[in-house]
Amino acid sequence: MNRLFVAYKPPFIPSNTFLNQIKRKYGQKKAGFSGTLDPFACGTLVIAFGAYTKLFRFLKKYPKTYRTTIWLGAQSASLDIERITKIRHIPPFSLEHVEQTLQSFIGEFTYIPPIFSAKKIAGKRAYQAAAKGEEIELPPVTSQIYDIRLLAYRHPFLSIEATVSEGTYIRSLGEHIAKALGCEGALSYLERTKEGLFSYQEESPLDPVEYLATKPNSTTLSSQEIWHGKKIFPKDLRDSTPGIYHLLFEDFFAIVEIQEHNVRYLLNQIPRYGR
Repeated sequence: MNRLFVAYKPPFIPSNTFLNQIKRKYGQKKAGFSGTLDPFACGTLVIAFGAYTKLFRFLKKYPKTYRTTIWLGAQSASLDIERITKIRHIPPFSLEHVEQTLQSFIGEFTYIPPIFSAKKIAGKRAYQAAAKGEEIELPPVTSQIYDIRLLAYRHPFLSIEATVSEGTYIRSLGEHIAKALGCEGALSYLERTKEGLFSYQEESPLDPVEYLATKPNSTTLSSQEIWHGKKIFPKDLRDSTPGIYHLLFEDFFAIVEIQEHNVRYLLNQIPRYGR
């Protein structure tokens, strides 16, 4: 089965464990997902079966949108409710101050990722070292915060929606928002609602061509020549500008990269949706 769809991962389950449940549900062996969610988090997970598992790096999966609740005054090594060590009572903030603080984060956001994360240090996942009490130093990263919207503020719980660039650690964003308000903070809820063009639609199958980030192109070569991987030259394409393109045919599509004087296949013989 070749299938692309969005599933909804429940909280407190690893993404890989959830994928195994999906594979059993649909009776599939070859399956994959894009964009790991922390076990604590819930929300959209883009899943593919069969030949469509090769497409993840070519899909419009960014920016990503999250809804999260920050527990103001809660201190946690993992920056979420799984490792809370202390809760401090703090006086409430004015709504105006909260709004101004949130808006100050729009733009570039540079920070140290949480130690309980999947980032690799010397070949080891950071969370593995952190769980053993090992001291680790993570390099700073820079993310882009495109938008932050206040959903609700019922002290000490602050709920927001944030649209961010790839690889943004929402737990770190929550931590820094709390610090900007003058207190500690940890996430009590985290949900991913959108990944680029993808949102949860009851696991309905999707036409991958509609979700490709590549540009459409066409060629003077026949579908049979492309199917068998015939060498393509820039002159064989309608648009020979360097870049990554998809070529559509009746039953399949191919993805090619045009370099200055060369064209190479990145993917070929990918079945069209419903064919």
